[in-house]
Amino acid sequence: MQFVRPNRCDNSGPNCVEVAIDAQQNRIVRSSQRPDAQVTFDESEWSTFIDSIRAGQTF
Repeated sequence: MQFVRPNRCDNSGPNCVEVAIDAQQNRIVRSSQRPDAQVTFDESEWSTFIDSIRAGQTF
């Protein structure tokens, strides 16, 4: 599984959000500062999460 970062976050950035997609199409989110701490979203949860961010909700 390969984690990717947003284009705005170069590889030297110390605090970047990274996302990967596993074999079951779940999205795994982690911080580059704490790669061992991960949150997993199924497709429905991911869609709700992204919609909330686009609507301006903060977490």
